[in-house]
Amino acid sequence: MFSTGRRFDRGTAIFLSLLAVAFIVATFDVRSDVDGAGDVLRDGAQTLFAPAQKAADFVVTPVVAFVDGVANLAGLRDENDRLRDRVLNLEQELQEQAALERRLLELEAINGLAPPETLAAVTARIYSSGPSAFDHIRYIDKGTDDGVVVGQAVIDENGLVGRVDQVTGGNARVRLITDPLIAVGVRIQQTNETGIISGQGTDRLRLEMFQATEAVRAGDLVVTDGSRFPPGILVGAVRDSAGTEVGFVLRTSVEPAVALSRLDFVKVVVGWSPLDAGLEETDDTVEPPPFIDPGIERQ
Repeated sequence: MFSTGRRFDRGTAIFLSLLAVAFIVATFDVRSDVDGAGDVLRDGAQTLFAPAQKAADFVVTPVVAFVDGVANLAGLRDENDRLRDRVLNLEQELQEQAALERRLLELEAINGLAPPETLAAVTARIYSSGPSAFDHIRYIDKGTDDGVVVGQAVIDENGLVGRVDQVTGGNARVRLITDPLIAVGVRIQQTNETGIISGQGTDRLRLEMFQATEAVRAGDLVVTDGSRFPPGILVGAVRDSAGTEVGFVLRTSVEPAVALSRLDFVKVVVGWSPLDAGLEETDDTVEPPPFIDPGIERQ
């Protein structure tokens, strides 16, 4: 009996002691002005695990950044492709707009051009060239239905282009002044002396004056004399100064006034009938290429 009561007293005492300590700690945690015991424990745990957390962040953060970078890189590549396509589309639109503006200016210049001697003229558009680069011919979208006949002069806002040498109801063929088959009677404006311009198959014309008494100088203007073409149409300018040779013959080269490689719109002088219109041989068996609607861009 005595030993059992002693053990009971010891257990009871320990239990009561722990209960008292728990009550004191709880009371201290609630009423204390400083951090409670729970906060202290939490602070201790945070201090204990802070190095491990920093180490994990050190390892994980670059990996996450790399993954985000790869995702952003793919998005940037798609965005760059989209912007590149947009830039290409805008450049194409600008080129098309510039081409339309240039064509409009050319058409306005042609429509504002007064034919020599106020002769009647019709505006035409060039829709095709010869089958090769050696053919100095162009095809226009006007023909006999519009009053165009063989031999008529073709001009643009800068000067003489050539002459009609073949015609059908709806279109015609124009032989350029650079063609060796073309000869143009001309007059030098500065000296009023006459001569003949002939094509050489190049961007230069040949001037020959067989009864010249005065020299010509570079830059002198050469105009039609009214024999094969209406008078006063600008043909070009003398390239090289020259004087008369033995037998009073003067030979030099002339720069055409018209940029023949960039022709688009022209005018056919339909109110002029040269006396020698039927002297130039034409190949009537050659059919012009199919007519192309002027609204379609030529290649």
